[in-house]
Amino acid sequence: MLTYDYTRILKVALPLMAGTFIQSLVAITDAAILSRYNTISFDASGNAGLLYITLFMGLTGMGDAAQIIIARRVGENQFDEIRTFFRSSLFLNVLFSIAFFLLITLFSAPMLLSYSKELLIAQEQISFLEVRKYGFFLAAFILAFNAYFLAIGKTWIIFLSTAALASTNILFDFLLIFGNAGFPEMGIQGAALASVIGEFVALVLLLIFFLMHHERKRYMIGLSLSITSKHLLRLLKVGLPLMIQGFFALATWTIFFTWIEQRGIYELTVSQNIRAIYMLAFVPIFGFGATTKTYIAQYIQSGQKDKVKIIIKRIQLLTLFFLLLVFHGAFIYPEVLVSWINPDPAYISDSAYILRAVFGAVFFFAFFTPYFQAINGSGNTRATLIIEIVAICMYLSCAYVFIHVLELDVLGIWFVEYVYFGSLGLLSIIYLRNFNWRETKF
Repeated sequence: MLTYDYTRILKVALPLMAGTFIQSLVAITDAAILSRYNTISFDASGNAGLLYITLFMGLTGMGDAAQIIIARRVGENQFDEIRTFFRSSLFLNVLFSIAFFLLITLFSAPMLLSYSKELLIAQEQISFLEVRKYGFFLAAFILAFNAYFLAIGKTWIIFLSTAALASTNILFDFLLIFGNAGFPEMGIQGAALASVIGEFVALVLLLIFFLMHHERKRYMIGLSLSITSKHLLRLLKVGLPLMIQGFFALATWTIFFTWIEQRGIYELTVSQNIRAIYMLAFVPIFGFGATTKTYIAQYIQSGQKDKVKIIIKRIQLLTLFFLLLVFHGAFIYPEVLVSWINPDPAYISDSAYILRAVFGAVFFFAFFTPYFQAINGSGNTRATLIIEIVAICMYLSCAYVFIHVLELDVLGIWFVEYVYFGSLGLLSIIYLRNFNWRETKF
C-alpha cells in the first residue's frame, strides 16, 4: 500500500501532473496553431472541443469509478476482484463509447445549427466533430488501462503514454492544419485528426505496457471480457454519479461559451484565450486530485481512517505550491501567456485583465479540490454529484444574470468563476464535517 510521506505522494502525483501538463501543452498548441490559421477555426474548435469533452467526461466517470474500486481491492489484497472489475470497466467503456459516438453522429449538426449565432462557426464545429468522434472508441480502452495503473500507483506508465499522445498530436497538428511536408491542408479537421492519431499511439503504448507489466500476472488480468452482473452493477453504482457529475460540469462550460458566442465573436475569442491558458492551472489540480482518490480509497479500506486528514492536508499544500509554480504567470505576466495563444493585439489586453481577475478563483479551486476528491475516493459519489449540481445551478444562474440580464462586458462575466469554485469547495467542507463519509461500503 502507498505510504503518505511527501516524497511518496510526489512520486505518485508527479507523473500525473506531467501527463496533465503534456495534455495542456497539446490544448495550448492546438489553440495557438488554429488562432494563426484563422479566428473562426480557433473559436469553433474551442466550442466543439467542449461539446466532445462533455460526453468524454462520461467515460472519464466510469474510469474514475474503476480506479476507486480497484484501489480499494488493492488495499484488501482481493486480486480476483481486481481482475473482474478491470474487465467490467472495459466492457462498460465500450458500450458508452458507442452511445456517445451515435449521439454526435445523429444530433450534433442540427443542434449546433439551431443555437449558434454565427453560421460559419457552427459549420466548422460540425467539421471538427465529424472526425473527433472516433476518439471515443480509443478512449474506452485508454481510460480502462489508466484506471488500472492509477489504482496500483504505476503513474509513470500513464505519463509515458500521455507523452507519446502529445508529441504525436503536436506533430500532426503542424502537418495537417496548414498542410506542411506534403500533407493535405485540413484546417480544423486536421486538428481533430491529429488528436485521434495521438490517442491511437497512446493506446498502443498502454497495451504494450499492460502485456509486459509483471503485476498483471500477479492479478491474473487478461484481455478477456469475462464479467459478472454483480461487478457491472457495482461499477455503475459508483460510476454513474461520476459520469453525470462530469457531464454536468463540462456541459455547464459548454452552455457558458454558447451564451458568450451569442454575444459576439470578440467576446468568444477572448474567452477561448482564457480557456486555453486555464489548462496550465489544471496540471497540479487534476494531478493531485487523481492522487487524492487513490490514497483515500486505499487508506479507508485498509482501516487506517485516522490518516485521511493528514493525507488531505499534505496533498492540499502540494497542490497550492505547484499551482503557484506553473500558473503564476496568469497574475504576473498574463500578456505573455495570451500572446502565446493568440498574438493578435486586439485580444491581448482584455484577455490579460480577465486572467488576473480570475486568478483568485483558480486558487480557490486548488485549495478545495482535495476535499472534493476525498469524498469521491471514499466512494460517496452520489454526495459529490449533489454538490456538483448545486454548484452548477448557482454558477449558471449567475452567468445568465451577468450575460443576459445585466449584460456585463466580457470582463465582468468571468467573475462568475468565483461562484462555482467557491460553492463547490464550501459544500465539500460542509459534507466532510457533518456526514459519516468514511464508512461507505462498495
